[in-house]
Amino acid sequence: MILLETTTAAETRRLGRALAALVRKGDIILLTGSLGTGKTVLAAGVAEGLGVTEALVSPSFVLARTYSDGFMPLVHADVYRVGSSAEFEDLDLLDASRDGLLMIEWGDSVSALLPDTYLTVELSGTGDGPRTIRLDPRGTWSDRSLEELVEVSEMGRPL
Repeated sequence: MILLETTTAAETRRLGRALAALVRKGDIILLTGSLGTGKTVLAAGVAEGLGVTEALVSPSFVLARTYSDGFMPLVHADVYRVGSSAEFEDLDLLDASRDGLLMIEWGDSVSALLPDTYLTVELSGTGDGPRTIRLDPRGTWSDRSLEELVEVSEMGRPL
């Protein structure tokens, strides 16, 4: 587990861009934290890092959006309103993202339905204050150099 701190939305976005450099085809990133912690900001940074040119927006009302113009396809989902495991499975997100990256906001609610390999990114802090970001790798994510994110993102503030 790695703890980082960002003090601005721009730093959170920059962290997302740096995280994109570690992504592999078929990866899953779960974004967790309460409302207003910066999950979509971080996701937008990952999208930029993957070369997505379209502005990433929250998929809250459509549940999932796919971006295909980057280095690999990105499926960005928000499962806040998903009420059951059957509803989640009906979205077919795992198959839709097989050749790219699946990022799931509110992902802690569906983690038991996922393969053993994923990265949980937990954000805390709201308003204009700093954000604490906890990276918890599972499976092959544990073999990646998440510590380098401090240097690459130019934040230099591990906790």
